[in-house]
Amino acid sequence: MVIRLLREQEEETENRGKKGPFFLLIFIIVFLSIFAFVFPFFFGFLYILGFQKVMGCFPCTGQSKKRTESGVNNDIKRKDQKKPTSGSLKVNSNGNLQKEDAAKDDRLSLDARNSNLKDQISENEINGGTKFAFGELVEATDNFSSNCFLGEGGFGKVYKGHLKRLNQVVAIKQLDQNGVQGIREFVVEIVMLSQADHPNLVKLIGYCVEGDQRLLVYEYMPLGSLENHLHDLPPGQKPLDWNTRMRIAAGAAKGLEYLHDKMNPSVIYRDLKCSNILLGEGYHAKLSDFGLAKVGPIGDKTHVSTRVMGTYGYCAPDYAMTGQLTFKSDIYSFGVAFLELITGRKAIVQTKDRGELYLVAWARPMFKDRKNFSRMVDPLLQGQYPSRGLYQALAIAAMCVQEQPTMRPAISDVVMALNYLASQNYDPQTHLAQGPCGSPSRTGAKRDNDKAQIASDGSVRD
Repeated sequence: MVIRLLREQEEETENRGKKGPFFLLIFIIVFLSIFAFVFPFFFGFLYILGFQKVMGCFPCTGQSKKRTESGVNNDIKRKDQKKPTSGSLKVNSNGNLQKEDAAKDDRLSLDARNSNLKDQISENEINGGTKFAFGELVEATDNFSSNCFLGEGGFGKVYKGHLKRLNQVVAIKQLDQNGVQGIREFVVEIVMLSQADHPNLVKLIGYCVEGDQRLLVYEYMPLGSLENHLHDLPPGQKPLDWNTRMRIAAGAAKGLEYLHDKMNPSVIYRDLKCSNILLGEGYHAKLSDFGLAKVGPIGDKTHVSTRVMGTYGYCAPDYAMTGQLTFKSDIYSFGVAFLELITGRKAIVQTKDRGELYLVAWARPMFKDRKNFSRMVDPLLQGQYPSRGLYQALAIAAMCVQEQPTMRPAISDVVMALNYLASQNYDPQTHLAQGPCGSPSRTGAKRDNDKAQIASDGSVRD
């Protein structure tokens, strides 16, 4: 009996084990069928609910795909309008910003961008004063008549004109499309002069950007350039006297000091020469032509690495050899121009036997012996100069043209020394004219200083 019950229990357990997996399989199949049927409706409901909640954050909650895309585009426009570019946007009557036609874009800003200057200057810095129509400048110069022609340089031709709108005589520089300087220099000069304000820098009145035409309008300097008063003087033109030369040198140095020490950021002129020193009434000197100017080194940097630009004879040898531009590069150029003022010689002269002769190469050996000093001075002065003033002026020039840039003085020291020289008014009536060897023309007369000598390093010693 017991054995039979045990066998029945064993058989029941065995049958239950066989039926368990079968029922589990049936349950899984039924569950998956129900889940697959309900799943799309459940998550579709959640999706619709979430989409409506998100779209409720926008002012327009249209449901069409077309309208949604329109809303995204409008949002992109709003982001673009946060940073309008000069000349490319305008405000309509409703206060909304709209794009103008490309033809009406600020061409000066386009020039800056096309010249890869956008990383150096901002749109707000491009403010060159009055914008002139090309027709205005054609009328002002009588269609750029030869009678109005003043001169020509790397930028192009310069004309004298009269602007009726301002009732003012001006100088108009027209960019030569095939010239040495181009659009980049044009923009740099506008930016540079629009930020500068100094009595020894030429004033920019305005500009013209129309089609391919690029013109700059400056204040008119009636006495022309310093170069025209030193070299190849026409018959009857009176040479500059000693006092005027020292005043011109001091004025040019003050303009350079403003660029180096007063502007923010500081600027390296890079093209200081006699033809770029213009003279106004009373021989008031002003620096001009800033197309090659560069922002000076910032922070711990000692130089700016750049392509060598400038004028032969004025370019510092260290800059010419390495391309490393420093403020002392300008000091060298100033020293050459100052030597021209003292000697009347050009920065480079052509000789029959030695070819090109640089003024600095000619002057350096003569700095070592005071007996040479009187032979260095411009013969057109006819001995009417103070000997002490000559020695001091040569000392300044010698220091400025030192071969090692670290040996050249700072512009502030040059200004201080030249201000002193300019204040020492020389009167030919009360001082005896110097003879060809530096001695007074009258026997027994005492020299201002007969012991001063310039050492090879440019310093003055007795």
